[in-house]
Amino acid sequence: MEPAERAGGGEPPEPGGRPEPGPRGFVPQKEIVYNKLLPYAERLDAESDLQLAQIKCNLGRAVQLQELWPGGLFWTRKLSTYIRLYGRKFSKEDHVLFIKLLYELVSIPKLEISMMQGFARLLINLLKKKELLSRDDLELPWRPLYDMVERILYSKTEHLGLNWFPNSVENILKTLVKSWFHHVGQAGLELPTSGDPPALASKVLWFDELIGLWVSVQNLPQWEGQLVNLFARLATDNIGYIDWDPYVPKIFTRILRSLNLPVGSSQVLVPRFLTNAYDIGHAVIWITAMMGGPSKLVQKHLAGLFNSISSFYHPSNNGRWLNKLMKLLQRLPNSVVRRLHRERYKKPSWLTPVPDSHKLTDQDVTDFTLTEPHQLTATLSCVIGVARSLVSGGRWFPEGPTHMLPLLMRALPGVDPNDFSKCMITFQFIATFSTLVPLVDCSSVLQERYDLTEVERELCSATAEFEDFVLQFMDRCFGLIESSTLEQTREETETEKMTHLESLVELGLSSTFSTILTQCSKEIFMVALQKVFNFSTSHIFETRVAGRMVADMCRAAVKCCPEESLKLFVPHCCSVITQLTMNDDVLNDEELDKELLWNLQLLSEITRVDGRKLLLYREQLVKILQRTLHLTCKQGYTLSCNLLHHLLRSTTLIYPTEYCSVPGGFDKPPSEYFPIKDWGKPGDLWNLGIQWHVPSSEEVSFAFYLLDSFLQPELIKLQHCGDGKLEMSRDDILQSLTIVHNCLIGSGNLLPPLKGEPVTNFTLFCNLAYILNLSRENHREAIARVIRKLLNHMLDNSEDDTKSLFLIIKIIGDLLQFQGSHKHEFDSRWKSFNLVKKSMENRLHGKKQHIRALLIDRVMLQHELRTLTVEGCEYKKIHQDMIRDLLRLSTSSYSQVRNKAQQTFFAALGAYNFCCRDIIPLVLEFLRPDRQDVTQQQFKGALYCLLGNHSGVCLANLHDWDCIVQTWPAIVSSGLSQAMSLEKPSIVRLFDDLAEKIHRQYETIGLDFTIPKSCVAIAELLQQSKNPSINQILLSPEKIKEGIKRQQEKNADAVRNYENLVDTLLDGVEQRNLPWKFEHIGIGLLSLLLRDDRVLPLRAIRFFVENLNHDAIVVRKMAISAVAGILKQLKRTHKKLTINPCEISGYPKPTQIIAGDRPDNHWLHYDSKTIPRTKKEWESSCFVEKTHWGYYTWPKNMVVYAGVEEQPKLGRSREDMTEAEQIIFDHFSDPKFVEQLITFLSLEDRKGKDKFNPRRFCLFKGIFRNFDDAFLPVLKPHLERLVADSHESTQRCVAEIIAGLIRGSKHWTFEKVEKLWELLCPLLRTALSNITVETYNDWGACIATSCESRDPRKLHWLFELLLESPLSGEGGSFVDACRLYVLQGGLAQQEWRVPELLHRLLKYLEPKLTQVYKNVRERIGSVLTYIFMIDVSLPNTAPTTSPHVPEFTARILEKLKPLMDVDEEIQNHVMEENGIGEEDERTQGIKLLKTILKWLMASAGRSFSTAVTEQLQLLPLFFKIAPVENDNSYDELKRDAKLCLSLMSQGLLYPHQVPLVLQVLKQTARSSSWHARYTVLTYLQTMVFYNLFIFLNNEDAVKDIRWLVISLLEDEQLEVREMAATTLSGLLQCNFLTMDSPMQIHFEQLCKTKLPKKRKRDPGSVGDTIPSAGNVLLMNLSAHLNDPQPIETLSNFRRTHHDNWQEHKQQFTDDQLLVLTDLLVSPCYYA
Repeated sequence: MEPAERAGGGEPPEPGGRPEPGPRGFVPQKEIVYNKLLPYAERLDAESDLQLAQIKCNLGRAVQLQELWPGGLFWTRKLSTYIRLYGRKFSKEDHVLFIKLLYELVSIPKLEISMMQGFARLLINLLKKKELLSRDDLELPWRPLYDMVERILYSKTEHLGLNWFPNSVENILKTLVKSWFHHVGQAGLELPTSGDPPALASKVLWFDELIGLWVSVQNLPQWEGQLVNLFARLATDNIGYIDWDPYVPKIFTRILRSLNLPVGSSQVLVPRFLTNAYDIGHAVIWITAMMGGPSKLVQKHLAGLFNSISSFYHPSNNGRWLNKLMKLLQRLPNSVVRRLHRERYKKPSWLTPVPDSHKLTDQDVTDFTLTEPHQLTATLSCVIGVARSLVSGGRWFPEGPTHMLPLLMRALPGVDPNDFSKCMITFQFIATFSTLVPLVDCSSVLQERYDLTEVERELCSATAEFEDFVLQFMDRCFGLIESSTLEQTREETETEKMTHLESLVELGLSSTFSTILTQCSKEIFMVALQKVFNFSTSHIFETRVAGRMVADMCRAAVKCCPEESLKLFVPHCCSVITQLTMNDDVLNDEELDKELLWNLQLLSEITRVDGRKLLLYREQLVKILQRTLHLTCKQGYTLSCNLLHHLLRSTTLIYPTEYCSVPGGFDKPPSEYFPIKDWGKPGDLWNLGIQWHVPSSEEVSFAFYLLDSFLQPELIKLQHCGDGKLEMSRDDILQSLTIVHNCLIGSGNLLPPLKGEPVTNFTLFCNLAYILNLSRENHREAIARVIRKLLNHMLDNSEDDTKSLFLIIKIIGDLLQFQGSHKHEFDSRWKSFNLVKKSMENRLHGKKQHIRALLIDRVMLQHELRTLTVEGCEYKKIHQDMIRDLLRLSTSSYSQVRNKAQQTFFAALGAYNFCCRDIIPLVLEFLRPDRQDVTQQQFKGALYCLLGNHSGVCLANLHDWDCIVQTWPAIVSSGLSQAMSLEKPSIVRLFDDLAEKIHRQYETIGLDFTIPKSCVAIAELLQQSKNPSINQILLSPEKIKEGIKRQQEKNADAVRNYENLVDTLLDGVEQRNLPWKFEHIGIGLLSLLLRDDRVLPLRAIRFFVENLNHDAIVVRKMAISAVAGILKQLKRTHKKLTINPCEISGYPKPTQIIAGDRPDNHWLHYDSKTIPRTKKEWESSCFVEKTHWGYYTWPKNMVVYAGVEEQPKLGRSREDMTEAEQIIFDHFSDPKFVEQLITFLSLEDRKGKDKFNPRRFCLFKGIFRNFDDAFLPVLKPHLERLVADSHESTQRCVAEIIAGLIRGSKHWTFEKVEKLWELLCPLLRTALSNITVETYNDWGACIATSCESRDPRKLHWLFELLLESPLSGEGGSFVDACRLYVLQGGLAQQEWRVPELLHRLLKYLEPKLTQVYKNVRERIGSVLTYIFMIDVSLPNTAPTTSPHVPEFTARILEKLKPLMDVDEEIQNHVMEENGIGEEDERTQGIKLLKTILKWLMASAGRSFSTAVTEQLQLLPLFFKIAPVENDNSYDELKRDAKLCLSLMSQGLLYPHQVPLVLQVLKQTARSSSWHARYTVLTYLQTMVFYNLFIFLNNEDAVKDIRWLVISLLEDEQLEVREMAATTLSGLLQCNFLTMDSPMQIHFEQLCKTKLPKKRKRDPGSVGDTIPSAGNVLLMNLSAHLNDPQPIETLSNFRRTHHDNWQEHKQQFTDDQLLVLTDLLVSPCYYA
């Protein structure tokens, strides 16, 4: 392939061209390429084919045999693992089959939720790379997913506790919907946004409708953010097919508003602006997708956006908005690069291509990059981010590379022992640059070649400094190390570990040094090697901190060039060690010579190199081991064990041996190889040339020789010790164990896993290919045998030797799981790999253009991933024994031993199939109440084992009936164990944690595991699918029958288990002497067992109903929830019919969408003339309960409830009921029971904290729904008594019951309903007259709940009652306010269906708007908001028949005339009391105004749109009233006016409203009151910023504003002038205005006016960025500096422009600069 072709797109060719469907018979969809670079790559195809064939066959079988668990789950997990290891290495046909099968599985309606999540995660993974499957390959039906989302995310039964979903389910479903989206069938659920361009015509259907909605909504309702998300997706999927230009100003204005930046000094924020703000991520995607195209509008607005917010990025600015601004800066370039990649480099697929007219041009990109602010790039970390682009130069920045050396040299002082963070960032900085550049001295090339470019010549001569740089860096590091030694001689203090900071520095130092040496030429390396060798051998370091750092540096050197380095180091260390251990006394010294320790440490580190190179020195090394492994000094033998460990690892593992940035290194003569060409070059994935270390037979035999020589003797000693034949001291045991452990982790991957008999009759496949299958004895098994024996011996005889036990626990863990690498180490390396990759990658070109070192690292991680992925291993006898040992250790007497053992225990549980079920009974043994021999420590240990750790399994709560049936009852009964003591806080806390964890993690467990036919059909296809396949006979019909039978038995088992569990828990809870805590835990567990597909067993129903009257409030609360749930289970279904709404109204269905009040939905309105008042009218009415139906459009299939005679029978006798119903009936018919219940319910729980309780409401609603009015006679006297009692808790109780009554009577007959209201009306009247501060919220909640989703015509009694006379004034102003609150609660629920009531209410309220009392005024304001809520200006909306704002405002303005006409300041003369006698019009006006202000403030945050035109007429009045200073001593009127202005100025304006607003502002600017003129300016600031692009889009408006501000700059009042100056500088700053010559001339004219001596003068401050024209102005300002009031602009000037002072300097002439500099330090500035 030619290079030119490569650049154009497509993946790089694989070795040997593209794969043909040759012998393997299929083309993989997309495999993980790194697998092909592993040293054993040729074996992998066969391995993966076998695995895939097994997965396909077994998954297909499992589904056909109806075996979801364990078969189905096991094989889907296998498939996830397969994808992790090999990528999507299967044919397109298989890919489609897998997706279809999983889609079917996920959408099985009764599927247990935890299985659903498992399947969904895999399905998301399969759908991930959307370019692999086009819509033609795969189309999925939308309905099943829609039903599932509705069933789970909008569950009707979850709130009643009949379904328990995990928290994660929401995210999983949303992700699934997103990824499934591209394959949706024709009808879209979430509107589809991607498709073929021709299909876009149909898109526009919903696009126009929704964009119209979006443009017209002003107050940011919750759903606006979701619209933005939708538009962003639409824009991205269809770049160039939608014309966004008409909307651009609006879009940018809204995005700017969404940042919630503060403007001006006294701004009040509307809280919902914060909570409902757009997600910055969505906004960024939207902007990016709209860029480009012929009009370039978006680029212009984007520049405007950044100009307007750049001052907020200034370092001195700080606030809650910073987070969003940073996100905007990070995401935007990212998103643009993603788009460029899609347009220029990505290989084409079925997704909509971008038309050429809209692709981003280079000019677009250049314009875009210039909009970023400058202040941030000052830090090193930013340079690291651009390092790669810098050193590779390229056409945009060819001189980039020349900056590198100066940068490196200047960074060196950052290696500073006193400043830790500076040190770390410097290491990162130096390492980053060295990785990218070969450190080779090329200066000699200058004499040899003459064809170099200017930059290349410059670079060549600069490279002579490399050697100097490396040596200086080393000196700095040595300085760092020496300073860390001096802190104190660490030998005295027993600090084993380094501090956290030191270990970070150590890591930084070693990795940086190793990077530098890797990239050095041979010459520079040899100098460095000599230097580090001299340093390390001429000093003696303590081994804890300094020693580790030096040893790391030496290791780095040896790794880079083993032959040369080992020659220096090994002989030296060996001879020193041999010298110092000549004398046998040394062997028994407790404290060893420092020099000996240091050399041991050095030797143990430098052996971590390529194993082949070590073989030369094996004799010397073995001698050292023989001398030192058995030193008495612990520090000594530990270092020696490290040496053994490293020797074993180096010789037995597979790993790359070099990470140089160019394959083959740099040691070629300059004539053949010119290193400068390789600066910043990406590695070539297909010619990586990785040098692997694969163990040779010689190395393997050396490793076994080491094991035979050093491991065997220890095992024999320990074996004898375990048998009791040999006495060993504790120190000896510890030493032996240390040697054993180091041998084990050194040779982990030589030793095959443990073999033996499987435990259960359950076998599953698991294949792990060992690189070496040697027929020698497996040391792993020998170690296991000996360690178990020793452990038993120790636990019986010396349980307090905790140090040895710790080691034994480690050894057991590694025996079970260690195969050459540890999971946690792998995870952290994977994480850091991804971080480095992100900071260095080339996002634009994509296609894995990473640096070579990074690619090698990724291949190595792939190899480790393979060794770690051993899921679902077979559970064998030996595993069982060791896990039991761990359990024994987890319940031992020492808490530290228990703790360590439990962690290992949890890790092991996750690794083997079915071991949890095997171990649970053994754990529960410790909790049995009948055992007398359990110690408290064992009891606690067992509880911890049940609890689990935060990440692993929780034994107490496995999602499986067989397990829960054992664990839950055991936890309850353990309350009777003699080891249990509630005096011990630790035990109490454990039980609390256990109960809490079970409640948090419990998910409803399935009872029905049936698999539908459609699913089985796909499974058959999957099992028959060829390529690859294994020969297996298809299932016979008999087998399938057996499967179905087994599955039915399993369902029956599940039900049996369920009922059994309920029974056992009840037995447990009812035991005598059970402490109350356990009773509560038991009842809590019982309440988790309510389900929506099966009624609770009778015994439990009785139990919960009786516990409604339990003494403990906790139990009563659980019982209330449970009984509410049970009533839902017992609910009888109500029959529904389909109707045609148009037939009822007699009007045809509207042809296009018109929202609002139309003739065809008029019959849904409340109309007092046609309310059903008789049985006949009632039964002939068609009631529609859902409030929203018919407003926008009618449902496709509209169902309502059928008539009375077709509904379940009401007024049943006891005999007609089921047993479950009889239990409830009996209790609630019993007056004593009810009396007790009501007494409990009307008690206070937490004083002042109680609220209307929805759970109790659900309980009563259920009672009255299921048993209609059966219990009214018993309840009636209680209700009457409660209503009359004004206590808070009794009122709340009666409110809950009444709400339950009204909602529960939904299906009662007319006679019953009528009787009900005869009872309720007097009750409600009494209640409303007794209302108090504490209870008005509860009554509001009661009425709102009663009216929710109810046809208003059914509730006419209630509405008429509430409207009787809300403001009677009888109970004083407070009762009036409360009544309005309650009324508003009811009407707000009804929205558009009660226009008549709203009109009546408004008519009633209007004369009362001059209320004197503040609380009533506020309430009226709020009620008015709801009255006008429906008057919205949405697109295609018919005018509402509810009240209209304009008419109302017109009437108000008439009454406010007397205030408008006067010009003096308006003071608030009205005292808060009802004055006797007639008040004059002005006083009336002021009172009215106060109420109107409350209304405007309330509606600012609540209504959908703002009636701007009407409110504008009130503006001049507000400008007059609002005070100028921030002072809380002002009266209410002024404060409100100010607040109201602040809220109005933040409102979003429609373009046609702009001229109207400006008209009012211009008029006010001429007002005689300076307060008004001042306030105009503050209003203007906020309004312009919050509607920036809408104003910018209108040239006249900009001119008007400019005129307005400039004319106010010359105002006679100083305060107004100052405010005008601030406003001007603000407008200049956000680039709304520019400082052009006319403006400048204007100011210069002003400057020339002479001043009388005493007048103050302020020529206005200048915008913050200085245009080159601005200097003239500055000079003029300086001339006025000695005027009476010096000018502030200059004093702030240096301060605000410090960051870019250099650039500004160039804009001034020298003389001007002198003047300025003088000015800034001139005495008058300090005066």
